[in-house]
Amino acid sequence: MSSKQLIEAFIDALWVENGLSKNTLSAYASDLRIFNKSLSNKPIERVSHSDVALFLSQRYEAGISSRSSARVLSSLRRFYAYLLRESHIHTDPTALIEAPRIGRSLPISLSEHDVELLLNAPEITSVLGARDKAMLEMLYATGLRVSELVTLSTRQVNLRLGVLRVTGKGNKERLTPIGEQAMDSLENYMQHSRIALLSARPCDTVFVTNRAAGMTRQAFWYIIKRYAKKAGISKELSPHTLRHAFATHLLNHGADLRVVQLLLGHSDLSTTQIYTHIANERLKDLHSQFHPRG
Repeated sequence: MSSKQLIEAFIDALWVENGLSKNTLSAYASDLRIFNKSLSNKPIERVSHSDVALFLSQRYEAGISSRSSARVLSSLRRFYAYLLRESHIHTDPTALIEAPRIGRSLPISLSEHDVELLLNAPEITSVLGARDKAMLEMLYATGLRVSELVTLSTRQVNLRLGVLRVTGKGNKERLTPIGEQAMDSLENYMQHSRIALLSARPCDTVFVTNRAAGMTRQAFWYIIKRYAKKAGISKELSPHTLRHAFATHLLNHGADLRVVQLLLGHSDLSTTQIYTHIANERLKDLHSQFHPRG
């Protein structure tokens, strides 16, 4: 098999065995193609320890972040473990490679005031504005990943109970409450704007464009940045910013960490614990600002 065919077989195996999302599979494929390209014409299954070490050192010299290189190395480890399992190789070239050291940076989170500014930025009297308002409200009220929001189907929404049935990473399902304000925006959108955008054309996706199709992550990310600019928010936002704000603000108001874990769909509590650091930083800021000896 060629290097390209081995990569494709690995991606297919990841999908069949682990049920990973298209975005995750795409990230694995991209990492492996970057590495394969660096090998020139050397078959990817004949790679040595020194080839992997050289690749990582070249990335370091090129100024590529340690976090990015660590992710690529993780992809390579999983790929070569697959090749070893399938008897395409006899030794793992990544076995003795030390992962680049990275500090665990805190995710950017908006203040509650900034979130209010962002949520109020859409002009809800317009069809698209009402849709965008509902999407922003839903993202902040539920802590959904952007990919989960844009792929949400009408079958996953129970307006009577005010809950979503979300399929997250690894095809794991979770129930997520919507919240009163988000419910109002969602119902308004579903009863008016969505009907106008579809114009009687069939589509099962909740949030649609004027082409009667589901919105892409990239398109919605552009919408978020546009409204952030309109709201005067100068922070460098990420697609997960409102998800981070959702978790941080829950903890700031006394929510239990395990409840936040369930709402976010994290399988490991340690993934959720990073938000306690953000909450702690907020507490320190408040203490410094208001305590007489802060």
